[in-house]
Amino acid sequence: MNLMSRVTRLGCALAFCCLALVLWGVPGTRALNNGLAMTPTMGWLHWERFMCNVNCQEEPDSCISEKLFLQMADLMVSDGWKDAGYQYLCIDDCWMAPQRDSKGRLQADSNRFPNGIRHLADFVHSKGLKLGIYADAGNKTCAGYPGSYGYYDIDAKTFADWGVDLLKFDGCYCDSVKHLADGYKQMSLALNRTGRSIVYSCEWPLYAWPFVKPNYTEIRQYCNHWRNSADIYDSWQSVRSILDWTSSNQESVVPAAGPGGWNDPDMLVIGNFGLSQDQQVTQMALWAIMAAPLFMSNDLRHISPEAKGLLQNKDVIAINQDPLGKQGYRLRKNDNFEVWERPLSNLAWAVAVVNLQDIGGPRSYTIPIASLGKGLACNPACLITQLLPVKTKLGFYEWTKSLKTQINPTGTVLLRLESASKIASKSSL
Repeated sequence: MNLMSRVTRLGCALAFCCLALVLWGVPGTRALNNGLAMTPTMGWLHWERFMCNVNCQEEPDSCISEKLFLQMADLMVSDGWKDAGYQYLCIDDCWMAPQRDSKGRLQADSNRFPNGIRHLADFVHSKGLKLGIYADAGNKTCAGYPGSYGYYDIDAKTFADWGVDLLKFDGCYCDSVKHLADGYKQMSLALNRTGRSIVYSCEWPLYAWPFVKPNYTEIRQYCNHWRNSADIYDSWQSVRSILDWTSSNQESVVPAAGPGGWNDPDMLVIGNFGLSQDQQVTQMALWAIMAAPLFMSNDLRHISPEAKGLLQNKDVIAINQDPLGKQGYRLRKNDNFEVWERPLSNLAWAVAVVNLQDIGGPRSYTIPIASLGKGLACNPACLITQLLPVKTKLGFYEWTKSLKTQINPTGTVLLRLESASKIASKSSL
């Protein structure tokens, strides 16, 4: 199969003249009313690492098959991923047979999934995990398999009957923005009509951005999370481009995030080949700051202890999963440093300082304490703990002080700031 890059597909799939559209509004806070994704979803997704490898004859250990997902489900339990919070095992594109069955239903490729998706879902559920699957709003999926256009209700019912718990819904091969928007809305309503709890992961704004500014108020009403920028690759350039896109558009996207609906900067590629250890720390830290869904795309059968420790870091996951549900933002950028911050519950804050310079050695950066957390995080004082790259208690800092830290090239220092008054009130109980 000649699989185009998704960047190329985006241009090909949505090539059309500008159409009359309703005006797009200002981000709001009303979420999809399905009671799901109250904190960012966590799991494993096959796409970045395994892509559309359907050659099971020559590459049986890395093709998209029942065997691959059974193995990953076992490892998610035995190697502590489930206990760390990674709950969803997700199938991406290329699982389908080339045609629907005689009743118009999607069906799995019978050679690669000989027992069908229902069997796989039962196995995943027996492990205490949940199963995610992939479909597309257009006439075909991005890899050319049957799309859901005209079949939204039957596909939603099929997924529910199989016991699916999450749907990643792509947007290739839509011939207009209206087709795109209508498809995402109709599938959202169809999923809810099934009566099954199914997390709805959209790529709606990704495909809309080249033509119109997405209406995040509307998107949030239909989706549990939504992709904004291009597919992630296993490279520092790709991770940095996503961070640049997010910070450049944060006035539009940050207010839209909250319990029930999240901006999705795409998969964690930690544990693969393209990122240094410092760059892996940066991705984990910033995905936590951005309240991003944490979908690993790696080979859990072959992962280093360092990558595993980072992905299972309970302190960083706690920031990502903080129940206040506020997405962080870039506070400032100067001299190839960026400072990001995120408000947390109990008056705490997370702060990430990123060294974007990729030449030379470690560099020092000094932060005025009064500049953090909108001036409130450390007023009159706070306890600062460094969580990444190594957990270290830095001690109490008064509002008038500064914090000096040293950061490796393309690396990040992640800090947690806890209000001294909050700590005092806890200790008095």
